[in-house]
Amino acid sequence: MLPDARPATAPRRRADAERNRAQILAAAERLFAEGDPRTVTMDRIAKAAGVGRATLYRSFPDPASVAVALLDEHERLLQGQLVYGPPPLGPGAPAGERLAAFYLAMLDLLEKHLPLALGAETGPERFRTGAYGFWRVHVRTLLVAHGAEDPDALVDTVLAPLGPELFAFQRHELGLSVERIGTSLTTFARRLLHAGAPA
Repeated sequence: MLPDARPATAPRRRADAERNRAQILAAAERLFAEGDPRTVTMDRIAKAAGVGRATLYRSFPDPASVAVALLDEHERLLQGQLVYGPPPLGPGAPAGERLAAFYLAMLDLLEKHLPLALGAETGPERFRTGAYGFWRVHVRTLLVAHGAEDPDALVDTVLAPLGPELFAFQRHELGLSVERIGTSLTTFARRLLHAGAPA
């Protein structure tokens, strides 16, 4: 009786899928960085990656989902620092200092990966991403710990300055530096959750 070849076939298929995914993500990152992320289409991604449209659509339904996958790795690193890292970004610092550190970390992420953020987190879809949900829980936790009144109504207002479209406008149309934006946001964070108030 011939040996069953199926166990060898499945790993090979998985390896092919992983290779295709890596090609797709590498090609898409180049495309998002080259120009307006809103002009990136599935056709352009497939051609740049050297894969068929069917292969691309098996992994991703649209360009935004490709951008989300690329951005996810960078955001997961920051999420780990918020939960396990040293203060003030991680636990152990007053709420105002943690919020200020979060603002600075997010500005750094936006500065480094703005094309991806614009491709993944603009418009109403921004509020449906897993990352936004994580940032929302984190900031709401700081508001609750500080004793803020109605944190559910306030949390999205506190996150609003980190919208990719707003950051792009401030940086590239108004010409504000990251440092200047950061100073404004950290001052806001400390005044909102000022030292000596409920903790």
